[in-house]
Formats: sequence, C-alpha cells, structure tokens
Amino acid sequence: MTNKSIVTEFLLMGFSDDHDGQIQHSVIFLVVYLIALVGNLLIITAVALDYHLHSPMYFFLVNLAFIDICYITTTVPKSISVSLKNSKQISFAGCVTQIYLVVACAGGELALLTIMAYDRYVAICLPLQYGLIMKRRACFQMVAASWISNLFHAALQTGLTFRLNFCGSNVIGQYFCHMPQLQKISCTDTKVNEIMIFVVVSSVESVCFAFICASYVYIFFAVLRIPSVQARYKAFSTCTPHLTVFSLFFITGVCSYTRPRALSTPTVDLISAVLYTVLPPVLNPIIYSFRNKDIQEAMWTIPKKIKDLMA
Repeated sequence: MTNKSIVTEFLLMGFSDDHDGQIQHSVIFLVVYLIALVGNLLIITAVALDYHLHSPMYFFLVNLAFIDICYITTTVPKSISVSLKNSKQISFAGCVTQIYLVVACAGGELALLTIMAYDRYVAICLPLQYGLIMKRRACFQMVAASWISNLFHAALQTGLTFRLNFCGSNVIGQYFCHMPQLQKISCTDTKVNEIMIFVVVSSVESVCFAFICASYVYIFFAVLRIPSVQARYKAFSTCTPHLTVFSLFFITGVCSYTRPRALSTPTVDLISAVLYTVLPPVLNPIIYSFRNKDIQEAMWTIPKKIKDLMA
C-alpha cells in the first residue's frame, strides 16, 4: 500500500469547535462507550459461566458481543481523546488502522447476523437435525470463515482508499476516519473507489438481506404450524432480538455507505455515521438482555459463580 501524498496526518472535524460542546460530546460518548462495554462483557461472561448457554445460538451471540466491543473501541475512545485534548489530529497510520478495523468489524457483524439467522432457521424448521447440522466444528468453521473473509475484504477496501493521493485538504468532516469522507478530500479521481464501495456493499448486503428474509419466511410458516400458542410465542421470542438487531444495523449501514452524494450534508453524514458505528454495539446487548430470559437469569448469577470459582 503506497501513498504519494504529502499529507502525513488528518484532522477530525466531526463535532463542535466550542470547548463546552467538546466536553459535552466527551461525556456523552464516554457514557455510551461504558454502556456498550459493560453490556457486551456481561453477555460474554454470562454465557461463559453458564453451561446451559453453551449452545450454537449463544456461541454466535458471544462472537457478536466481541465484535461490538472491537467495533465501538475503534472509533469512540479516539473521538473522546480528540475532544478532551482539543487536538483534532490523527496520524496517517492511525487513519489507516481505523478504516481497516471499521470495515472488518462492520463486515463481521453482518456476517454473524446472517449466520445467526441460519441457526434460527435450522433450530425451528429442522429441529430433529439441529444437533447434526450445527455441530461445534461447523459453528467454528462458519465464524472463522466470516472473520477471514472480512479481514481480506477490509484489506482490499483500505488499500483502495489509500491508493488515493491527499495533497490538499486534510480535514475529515467526521469524528473518525471514514472512507466516503476521505474520497471527498482526495485530489485524485475517486470514481473507481466509489463504484467499488457501492458494488461491494450493496451486493453483500443484498445477499445477506435476501438470505435472512428467506430464512424468516420459512421460520414464519414453520411457527404457524405449531399447535401450541405458548410454543409459537417462545419460537417467535427467540427470533425477535435477532430481527431487531439486524434491521437496525442494515438500515444504518445502507444509509451510511450507499446514500447518493446529492443527499449528503455534514449533519446527515455525521448522524448516519454515529447511528452506524455507535448505536448497534450499544443496543445489541440491551435488546438481547431484555428479550432473552436465559441471558437475564445468567447475568443475575454472575457474582455467585465468580465467587464460587474464586473459592
């Protein structure tokens, strides 16, 4: 990855220049970050300590929680630091790292949500074959494949972004390094990059969206055939958190990366980026905790189990 530009650092200009506004932003982001961190760590700890939750569904949920921690850690702490220090600089290497990790984590989250839809499909539509299909080895292979493919995809997108020259402005109108914003300040032609981002993002999200929709069509008709009302409610309740999380992530992702430039304004860009990178890691553990009684019960027993382990 070579770069012929004279820019050695970038300026993150996403939030207010007013000192009070920067402090307010730092406090809000710190609270949000701590909520996301604690919520996702609680899910990981609850599943790890409760052997009743050692199933494919919760294995994928733990991986989703881990990705959420990585995702929000990539952008929010740096933004807090920028505001508190009143220094908007981010190094060229730091910007490269942010782009790579954001793309990898976003892709990993989408891949895991797709895998989780398949898990729900097998559990509800093919319950007698669930143990044979969703073996531990198969689960590890699916998660590993999602990680490896997204790490390669992130490397491709990062390489395409930083093949551009940045020989003029180094001001990024965001609170983190964002590919569309870097394209705006590049002094070289960005048509190839724009087409690549649009084609890759739209095609991948379309395939995942179609797969998840197809899975839930089968799930819906399978649940309707269940004679017991209580069993139908239980089946739907295991799907509701996943559908909510996927809808949130999909809508914000599409708005952030495939929105036409004509609809792009600094305020809209900033809001869509916050919704895409901050909201899912914060809301995912809350949604799963409120909608899943097994997770709630496991969380309440964490102190006791930690005490027993230390005894």
